[in-house]
Amino acid sequence: MNAGPTPSVLMIGPANAGKSTLFNRLTGAGATTSNHAGTTVSVERAPARFGATDAVVVDLPGATSLAAASPDEAVTLDALARHARSGVPGVVVVVVDTPRLARSLYLAVQVLELGLPTVIAANLVDEARAAGREPQIDALSEALGVPVVATSARTGEGLDALRDAVAAALNGRGVQGRDLVDWPDAVRDAVAAVAAVAADIDDPDPVRRQAVARWAIVSSAEGAAEALAVPWPAVRAAREASGVDVAAAIVTARYAWIDARLPGLTAPGGGEDRVRARTEALDRVLLHPVAGTLVFFGVMWGMFWGLFAGADPMIAAVETLVAWTGSAASAGFDALGGPPWVGIVRDLVVDGIIAGVGAVIVFVPQIALLFLWLSVLEGVGYLARAAALVDRLLRAAGLPGKAFVPLLSGFACAVPAILATRTMPRFRDRLLTMLVLPLTTCSARLPVYALLTGALFPATWPGWPLPVRPTVMLAMYLLGTAVTLLAAVILSRTVLPGGPAATVLELPPYRAPDLRAVGRSVVRRTGEFLREAGRVILGATVVLWALLSFPRIDPGQVTLPPALDGASAEAVDGYVASVQLERSLGGRIGKAMEPLTRPVGFDWKIDVALLGAFAAREVFVGTLGVMYGIEGADEETVSLRDAMRADRRADGSPVFTPRVGASILVFFAFAMQCLSTLAVLRKESGGWRWPAFVVAYMSVLAYASSFVVYQGLGLLGWT
Repeated sequence: MNAGPTPSVLMIGPANAGKSTLFNRLTGAGATTSNHAGTTVSVERAPARFGATDAVVVDLPGATSLAAASPDEAVTLDALARHARSGVPGVVVVVVDTPRLARSLYLAVQVLELGLPTVIAANLVDEARAAGREPQIDALSEALGVPVVATSARTGEGLDALRDAVAAALNGRGVQGRDLVDWPDAVRDAVAAVAAVAADIDDPDPVRRQAVARWAIVSSAEGAAEALAVPWPAVRAAREASGVDVAAAIVTARYAWIDARLPGLTAPGGGEDRVRARTEALDRVLLHPVAGTLVFFGVMWGMFWGLFAGADPMIAAVETLVAWTGSAASAGFDALGGPPWVGIVRDLVVDGIIAGVGAVIVFVPQIALLFLWLSVLEGVGYLARAAALVDRLLRAAGLPGKAFVPLLSGFACAVPAILATRTMPRFRDRLLTMLVLPLTTCSARLPVYALLTGALFPATWPGWPLPVRPTVMLAMYLLGTAVTLLAAVILSRTVLPGGPAATVLELPPYRAPDLRAVGRSVVRRTGEFLREAGRVILGATVVLWALLSFPRIDPGQVTLPPALDGASAEAVDGYVASVQLERSLGGRIGKAMEPLTRPVGFDWKIDVALLGAFAAREVFVGTLGVMYGIEGADEETVSLRDAMRADRRADGSPVFTPRVGASILVFFAFAMQCLSTLAVLRKESGGWRWPAFVVAYMSVLAYASSFVVYQGLGLLGWT
């Protein structure tokens, strides 16, 4: 066992360099995911043994530099600085993308400036050989001044040598990094000015103070300087006093050092032309404006078909499990008998807690499948091509090309989609993407769409050649996508003016995805959804249950209508439950809302269901089931559809018609009905100001759109 603090092995590297796969190889199973201190950016940790030394390996977010232009890079930078100041023994492993050596060396040079024990893992060495760019390990080690190990996380090549190098560094036999660049005088003066301010409040080591000062000067975000305990005014003053662009001079000096040594760091081979020809042949198709677009829509169609067709059996299994659990719990409480409070506890457990948990986990199969699909597409190198293909469209809407992946993720759930915006460099671009993401048609809208289209729209329509219900579903997806882009256009010209940042989209090589890395990504991202959404939905369901259950009524005091004379016990219980609902606090609130919602076609029952839907959209279906006395109702429950069709207003007119259905569909397409999304948005935006703005503009949009649809269809003769 180790004496004292457990040493740390910090793994840092750019995206697509195989860093996470190498992390999995070194640590095996047992990794845990947590948020970096003070942020919502996930960092993975796992124990590992290097020789006779136990250590904790930390997989930091991918970064191409330590300029902290995005939250992920800021976390990586801050973690390195914290580790340098902590005095805890450890080593930094810089994972280098050897087929694209220049990009990775820039990051390595920055890390070496800290003066920490460092090991370079020249990863993807097998791809470099195939491309004719095999690294010269001895020359690379001599240039950088630290050990360099050739590795391939995919094949396992060099893993033992890497473990040995890390073990030597952990036991004091490693080599510390050093500042390699010969800085211009203007840079030295500016760095000294910033480092002098940092000396009293940050790191006592002069080498690290200068490294921190250089990072702060280059950083484009003020938050980076604050995270490093360097006052931003001092950074700005130093840059202005120098009379030159110090940040550009720092970057130029680093690349000049790299360019002077790069030609001697790789050995020419014969595979480069072959790999380039294969990549260019695929890119000619996938990046073509016409052929690439057709492939893109084909891939997207395949993804959504897989989400619906592949997830249905798993969703059915989850629903069966939840229903069985609820029935078993209800039977257990009924067997207890006893005073009335036992029945109240039973209802809380069955209708509140179990139903709340079920509302969360029923969508896990679809969300996990979406993350699986996205991870595979990212692993093979296609997602970057898709982002490049839609970059022009997104930029016209005021969004950067990097917004593509979060927007695509939004079709599963806005919670992980908002978290995915961290890869964008500018806060303005991240915020704009977050403000429009709730408009994408997430999977929580599907139960509502399926219920309403199945219950209120006919299978065919005179004069319409296509099936009506699939057409309505497709129209809702197209409507959500179009309004998302339109909202981005409007907000980028009013609330958040200014064009998106210049997008530099790296096109990684085509390669087979690492299945273990894909699996870990799916588990981690699905877990994030459950943590972020589950607690809010569960709590909201319990609150909704209380609103619909109190004040309690005595079933014996309920007068049955003549139509129920001689009816079955189930029918009588259903009527009593509907009376309980109408007289409950939630029912009274729904009736109070009727004057406001009558112009859009809603009655008090729809209003009550909408109240629950503001916590989580999928609660809408279950609430209607409770109101119509149908336990365990979902979008496939035929009796619920029949009950909705049969329901009548006081004047005898039907409550639910295609006109009302269209109004509800449009309302759900645009309303902000997800507390989990608002909670994550508050974390990522830094307060309640922007979540409040989202609720306001989406509520106005939803009500106005429903009003136009309902009244407009009325003018067209839809009664």
